Amino acid sequence: MALIEEISEFLQKGRAKNVKTLVQQALDEGLDPKVILNEGLLSGMMIIGEKFKNNEVFVPEVLVAARAMNTGLEILEPKLVEVGNEPVGKAVIGTVKGDLHDIGKNLVAMMLKGAGMQIFDIGVDAGAEAFIDKAEEVGADVICMSALLTTTMPNMKEVISGLEARGIRDKYIVMIGGAPVNQNFADQIGADFYTADAATAAETAKKAVTEKKAS
Repeated sequence: MALIEEISEFLQKGRAKNVKTLVQQALDEGLDPKVILNEGLLSGMMIIGEKFKNNEVFVPEVLVAARAMNTGLEILEPKLVEVGNEPVGKAVIGTVKGDLHDIGKNLVAMMLKGAGMQIFDIGVDAGAEAFIDKAEEVGADVICMSALLTTTMPNMKEVISGLEARGIRDKYIVMIGGAPVNQNFADQIGADFYTADAATAAETAKKAVTEKKAS
């Protein structure tokens, strides 16, 4: 399993070319695509997430690690489809209406992918209908909203109100985050979870989806 450990280590260092070569090598040697994914790519990304949470690495390191993970995933995905690998869950993610900030959103999306979630990123300045329509279209488990401006925070409530109006609020785990957002605001608008950083968001989403599917 030295090869799998190497994939994880090179991913943490953000060495995309090495990751790509080693993932291909692992497939050529007949290793299980699911093992390459879980113990190579995803475990490496979760280590980076943990270090990010503890301020041992910063945004640039996370971004290069995520790029390396995506390079490996490109080679692995066709094989995972062949063996019928199911994602942990599906998440729709976006920055709410009126807000054009995307760094936080992108970090969370990468961490969610690193936790084994399938991501549908609807970008920035996304209205309530865009979140809800996309979630319904793809059969999402989670709706993740980001806001970096206090003026756009109320638009998170719009999404929850829209879900309630359609009678589908209980179908989705609603998560919110962003610099001005806090637990108190999450409670006020009826969101399921608030998380302060991308790594915690990924852990929380994975746990919540797993528990919901088991219940």
